[in-house]
Amino acid sequence: METTMNDKKQILIMLKEEFNRWEELLVSMSEEQTTAPNLSSNLSIKDVIAHLWAWQQLSVARMEAALHNREPEYPSWPERLGPDPEEDVDQTNAWIYETYRDKPWSSVYADWRAQFLRFLELSEEIPEKDLLDPARYAWMGEYPLSASLQGSYEHHEEHLESLLAQLGHKG
Repeated sequence: METTMNDKKQILIMLKEEFNRWEELLVSMSEEQTTAPNLSSNLSIKDVIAHLWAWQQLSVARMEAALHNREPEYPSWPERLGPDPEEDVDQTNAWIYETYRDKPWSSVYADWRAQFLRFLELSEEIPEKDLLDPARYAWMGEYPLSASLQGSYEHHEEHLESLLAQLGHKG
């Protein structure tokens, strides 16, 4: 679902709703259900959550940078992925899978949950004018910081809708 986000309150409501949708699904499942590679991609729900967590590290880094008025301190992606992991998404996604596939579900879930809540908390603290101004943070290129929130929302939404369809649930 492509949504224009130009109001901080609306952005945060949508992100919180998305988080709650994920929480509702994940707490309703057993560990066996979350770790079985039964999705069409031959991934498990745990793999999807690890994927979302890994990518959201970039968004959290941007929010922390904005809050502390500094350059983002991105996670230390392996050098072989290059300085911009978003340039080769397939290679980065493969690295994420290989890196976190053996991590226990309880750790993957706890990390994803804590980070998503931290992301929301940081986003709450940033003034709306700073979130929406495309010229405010040079390191965002020509995008407002809200694009990072929108990207995180859309990434979670895309994976949730796909997952629900594969599980036969209604969105």
